[in-house]
Amino acid sequence: MQRILGLDLGSRNIGIALSDPLGITAQGFRVLRRSEMGKDLAELAEIVCTHDVKAIVVGLPKNMNNSLGYQAEETIAFVEEMRSILPCEIVLWDERLTTKAAEMHLRDSGVKGPRRRGIVDMVAAVMILQGYLDMLSAGNR
Repeated sequence: MQRILGLDLGSRNIGIALSDPLGITAQGFRVLRRSEMGKDLAELAEIVCTHDVKAIVVGLPKNMNNSLGYQAEETIAFVEEMRSILPCEIVLWDERLTTKAAEMHLRDSGVKGPRRRGIVDMVAAVMILQGYLDMLSAGNR
């Protein structure tokens, strides 16, 4: 069965989560340090091919009033580039407050300092992907 990839795009890092083959749970995969667009896209293409990814869910950082700010526009531009080279469906998913929720979850779990900063984007990607998987599951009931 094919998997679904979840992405939390930041200016410095891309948090990556991957579903299980049945599309039920999201697991943290890795954090990709951003470099240049071509290298970032090549790395994501490698992951898509290696892990038989059928769809990608990308967090869209909307403002609390539902408007799109600078980071959302950057995310949309990145997604358009992804669509031009990746052979799978790409879905934008509202990710308001996921990074803050990920930080709180890690803090409450006792993860401190540099280790927390190093994985918060991946945990946010897990939350984005799990929200999407839960929506798919609810639609199938």
